[in-house]
Amino acid sequence: MRIFAIADLHLSFSCENKNMDIYGGQWIDHWQRVMKNWDGIVESNDVVIIPGDISWALKFEDAVKDLEWIHERPGKKVLIKGNHDLWWQSVSKLNSLYDDMYFLQNDFFTAGEYAICGTRGWICPGDREFSEHDLKIYRREILRLKASFEKAEKAGFKKFIGVLHYPPTNEKHEESGFTEIFKEYAAETVVYGHLHGEEVCKKGLKGIYKDTDYILTSLDYLRCIPILIRTGRCLK
Repeated sequence: MRIFAIADLHLSFSCENKNMDIYGGQWIDHWQRVMKNWDGIVESNDVVIIPGDISWALKFEDAVKDLEWIHERPGKKVLIKGNHDLWWQSVSKLNSLYDDMYFLQNDFFTAGEYAICGTRGWICPGDREFSEHDLKIYRREILRLKASFEKAEKAGFKKFIGVLHYPPTNEKHEESGFTEIFKEYAAETVVYGHLHGEEVCKKGLKGIYKDTDYILTSLDYLRCIPILIRTGRCLK
């Protein structure tokens, strides 16, 4: 078993096609390129983490075709809610749909000796746009991340992989409540997405920080190729 990740699929098979071309050429026919790369490297016993922004759909019924497309890809999939996933309903209902897709919320996913723990996240204090409203959501997301790790630890896990949709820090890479939790539980790797465009992606936290390897997995940053996070390399 291997563990891959790719965020921000931004699928839209049942709704108006959303133009992501402003973020670069990686978005031209992106779902076809992802499908070719995914199907070429991922095997049935592998795990693929999808850190949010799965579908542009606003309603669940409009997201079904997008979820079916993911279901058709090889491997077991672990999905986190992104800021654009407005179709996301009751997690128990979502987890009753497919035997190869797990929607992660206030819980964890078992991947061999690893527990995959995560939440959506939010922008962090110190960001130029951070407000009192953001502080409330930020604190709630920290509690959700903590609950995910606590459940995994209680189940006996000692090795952890963290998942967020939003970056784990502000642009200055200052410590946040998210990085404190990842440090507390000695998470080996944290994957996240949300950032798009060459210049914006440069600002994301990458590499070893507080003994944890942080990996940006936005679709355009990865050139539509799922990343094998155990080695931090894109496979071709």
